[in-house]
Amino acid sequence: MAKIFCVANQKGGVGKTTTAVNLAAGLAQLKQRVLLVDLDPQGNATMGAGINKSELEASVYEVLLGMSDIKTARKTSDTGNFDILPANRELAGAEVEMVELDNREKRLKDAIALVTDEYDFVLIDCPPALSMLTLNGLCAAHGVIIPMQCEYYALEGLSDLVNTIKKVHAKLNTDLKIIGLLRVMFDPRMTLSQQVSAQLEQHFGDKVFKTIIPRNVRLAEAPSYGMPGVTFDPSSKGAQAYIAFGAEMVERIHSM
Repeated sequence: MAKIFCVANQKGGVGKTTTAVNLAAGLAQLKQRVLLVDLDPQGNATMGAGINKSELEASVYEVLLGMSDIKTARKTSDTGNFDILPANRELAGAEVEMVELDNREKRLKDAIALVTDEYDFVLIDCPPALSMLTLNGLCAAHGVIIPMQCEYYALEGLSDLVNTIKKVHAKLNTDLKIIGLLRVMFDPRMTLSQQVSAQLEQHFGDKVFKTIIPRNVRLAEAPSYGMPGVTFDPSSKGAQAYIAFGAEMVERIHSM
């Protein structure tokens, strides 16, 4: 039975998609069966997995609205060796169309339930806003992985996200919890980064992942080639960090 995790942060530009795609590829290298769900209308995770979002016959949009199912809509990332439920700009319209549907917050949960036996991990890349799409991700998940930069504004946004997770846990999904905080785009030369990192460890303790993802040019270049960073340049520091993060995730799940 798959463990289902959202990669979420209400702040944009914090490396959610980079984390989702590279964690999926990293777990695949560790012989885990992985499904990545792209819940962002920009479709960046889809492109980063090497899938052409303009040629999709079915996507997460059709799945959410009941016009298709995951087995039909999913694709395989040849560059990452994982399955992906892709997205494109059509998904932006789902927000409005889902308002009138029954059980609208749990459409994704019901869809994923049909394939949970086929995977070890299901990762959900959420958009950078508390929307109906993000709510579907949080309702489907067992836990939340929060990528964040070690800077002041990131701390401000974190408290909002933690409050949101608490509300969803209380009203819609009692299984939901924070799995951990992942420090990304980390620059050890900056005093502020070190200070914020220390604050996180002090306040959240073992909820902070040991793995730290460094700021890395190769990770940023990889999506333009339709590849996860861990396969684009396996020897880069960023790729090696995500492989280590995948191993830490597997270890953490076995101890849960």
